[in-house]
Amino acid sequence: MAKDNSNPIYQAYTVIKREGQDDWWCNIGAAFSHADGNGLNLMLQALPLDGKIVLRPPKDSDERPAQNEEPRNTRSQSNNNRGRR
Repeated sequence: MAKDNSNPIYQAYTVIKREGQDDWWCNIGAAFSHADGNGLNLMLQALPLDGKIVLRPPKDSDERPAQNEEPRNTRSQSNNNRGRR
């Protein structure tokens, strides 16, 4: 049975540690299953500075994640480049 590979099975994140604040989970891509179910295509829009990529299953947009369970971005999109070290 061929699988639907149009939706990602994982979201790719890099986690940036921030002193005195929650870690910042920056979405950098997604992983899609091969049609035969054997393997993944990892599509990245950016590379992590530390070389570590975290893959997490996507959550439904209407589902509220439990604290410390789901990656979250605490910065707004327009402020992504401000205050970086």
